[in-house]
Amino acid sequence: MVTKRIAVGVGILVAMGLTGVAAVASGAPAPVSGKASAAAPGTKAAKNYLYASIGDFDTTVKPLIDRPDVAGVQLVVPWKALERKKNQYDFSEIDRALNALQSRHKKLFIQVQDRFFAPPTRLPDYLLKDPEYKGGAAPTKNENGLGPGEPGAVAAQWNPQVQGRFQQLLKEMSQKFDGRLAGVNLPETATEVDTKKDRTGYSDDAYFKAELDNMAYGKKVFTKTPFIQYVNFWPGEWNNSRKYMSRTFEFAKAHGIGLGGPDILPDRPAQMENSYPFFKKYRGQLPMVAMAVQEPDFQYKNPKTKKPYTRQEFTDFGTNTLGADAIFWATSAPWLHQPASR
Repeated sequence: MVTKRIAVGVGILVAMGLTGVAAVASGAPAPVSGKASAAAPGTKAAKNYLYASIGDFDTTVKPLIDRPDVAGVQLVVPWKALERKKNQYDFSEIDRALNALQSRHKKLFIQVQDRFFAPPTRLPDYLLKDPEYKGGAAPTKNENGLGPGEPGAVAAQWNPQVQGRFQQLLKEMSQKFDGRLAGVNLPETATEVDTKKDRTGYSDDAYFKAELDNMAYGKKVFTKTPFIQYVNFWPGEWNNSRKYMSRTFEFAKAHGIGLGGPDILPDRPAQMENSYPFFKKYRGQLPMVAMAVQEPDFQYKNPKTKKPYTRQEFTDFGTNTLGADAIFWATSAPWLHQPASR
């Protein structure tokens, strides 16, 4: 599945090895413009946030954060940066970013990263070395519509011991940051474990159950801060063939959990056969929808215009079709390097 998105190797944009879907989008193109258009009547306009690795906060975020058209930042933080040794938690970098943003009246979202789409695997060393965790992570294949990427790894959340440690991390975070953050999200559901090399006992069903368990636990401990799960594809499924996708949205609705995704790609066939129809169906029924426009998304072209998608096209589709309340923009977004609109 995918190419590296940011420094911690975040995100997959999957054309999962399950099917060969032609990348031909449908629908008329939106007007080409560097400006965001207004939301459709009756639709609340999504707020814009920056998206970056926490390690890039000083270099790529700070120069942009004072823009009046940016409400805050989503920072991706790898598990290892938060738990350097077993039960030794370090939230100092989140604190530092939060203080810097609050002084500017900006908000902070945190994405807790348990999967990596290129080396190194930034999980705690004890998780990878202690026999209790049986390897701690499974190797993954990474490929998207733009081509193959480097092998990666995903934390073996289906192992109860591994999941217990991850949920303890969420609990520790909640005790310090609940009510102080604008949101906490878990990364996308898309993954493709290399089952020939796996030694963790992975299965699609076990992975699905573990992800829903983590969603429920995150909502349980974050009572004041919105808790969000990114969902785009489920391994072993296409077009809701195993009801993973429909069960995810119904579960989120029933438990008051927000949903989102790492990519806004207007009318792309693969996404339209997986998560996108459900975002449309459940509009207004979830506490929050948060979508991202990440680095690879700028490489895709609108098949009608033969040009990269514009800010307006991303915003229109994210807001009017997917119902996004927040859009997280990679700091490389062209519009962020133009004069701010008010």
